[in-house]
Amino acid sequence: MKKTAYFMVALAIASCNNEPKDYVSIAGNITDKNSDSVVIRSRTYSKTIPVNEDGSFSDTLKVETGEYSFYDGGESTSVFLKNGFDLAMTLDTKMFDETVKFTGNGAEHSNFLAEKSLMQERLLDLDELMGLDSVAREEKFVAIKDELTNFYNSDKNIDTSIVNRSLKSIDPTLDSYRRYINQDLAMKRDLPKGAPSPLFVDYENITGEKTSLTDLEGKYVYIDVWATWCGPCKAEIPSLKKVEKQYHGKNIAFVSMSIDDDRSHGGSWEKANEDWKKMVKEKELGGIQIFAPKGWQSEFVQNYKINGIPRFILVDPKGNIVSASAPRPSSEELIKLFDEENI
Repeated sequence: MKKTAYFMVALAIASCNNEPKDYVSIAGNITDKNSDSVVIRSRTYSKTIPVNEDGSFSDTLKVETGEYSFYDGGESTSVFLKNGFDLAMTLDTKMFDETVKFTGNGAEHSNFLAEKSLMQERLLDLDELMGLDSVAREEKFVAIKDELTNFYNSDKNIDTSIVNRSLKSIDPTLDSYRRYINQDLAMKRDLPKGAPSPLFVDYENITGEKTSLTDLEGKYVYIDVWATWCGPCKAEIPSLKKVEKQYHGKNIAFVSMSIDDDRSHGGSWEKANEDWKKMVKEKELGGIQIFAPKGWQSEFVQNYKINGIPRFILVDPKGNIVSASAPRPSSEELIKLFDEENI
C-alpha cells in the first residue's frame, strides 16, 4: 500500500514537472547598453527589467500571446511572446537592428520579426523611391508588395497571427509611403530652390542661449529635424557625426532641431526638454543643438510643411532654400549635393 502511495506521489510530481510553463522566460545580453533597464510593452502591458552593469538581464513574464515592443532606452524592436517560451537575445546598440538575435524555444517568431524590419528598411528606401518618375515608382511599389508577400508566406512555422497581420499591413504601409512622397513633391513645388527659407527665431540651444537662422548667415546651414523618440532619426546620428567631422572648418553649420513635445513625453514640456538635453549629452551630439518651442506646431516646422521625421533641409549663405527635403546623412546623395554647391 505504501509503495502504491509513493508511486502516486512520484507520478503526480512528474506530471507537474511536465506541465507547460504559464510564463515566458527571457534573458539577454546588450553590448554598449543605452540604459540601466529595458521595457517590454504593448498597449495593455508593460514590464521594466533591470540591466546589469555587464549588459545582461533576465526575468519571467506572464503575457497574452502576441507581439510586444522591446525598448532599451534608445531604440526598439519587436518580440513575439507566448507563455511557455524560453528566449535569449543578444544585440549591439551600435548596430541595433542588424544585430538583434533570438535563440531558444519560440525564437523563430521574433527572429522573423527582426528580419521583417530589416527587409522593410531595405525595400522602402525613400531616397530611391523619390528619385523615380511616377511610372517607375509605381512599378517599384508593385515589386515591393510581391517581395514582402513572398517573404511573409515563406515560413509555415511562424505563428499565423504574425503572418496575417504582416500581410494585412502591406497595402496600408505602401499607401502611407505614396502619401508621404506626394506630400514631399508638393512641398518641393511650394518651397523651391532659391526661395527665401522660412526662419526659426530665438530657439533655445543646448547652452541655454538663443539661436536664430539669421545668426548663421554667410554659411550654408544643414538642418536635421528630429526627436528623441524617433528610431530612424537616431539611426542617422552616426552618419551625421561622420559628415560633421568631414566638413569641419568648411563654410557650413550643422543644426539639429528637436521637435520633442508634451504629447510624446507624458504631457510634460519640461520632461520633453529634459529628455532632449539628456540625449544630446549621452549621444555626444555635435553641431548646433536647438529645441523647437512648440514641437510640431513650431512656426519653422509648419512653414516647411514637416509631417514626418527625420527631415533634412539645406539653406544657402544668403538664407535661401537649396533643398527643402535634402538627402539624409547616410545617403551618398548628400555629399553629391554638397559638391554641387562647392561647400
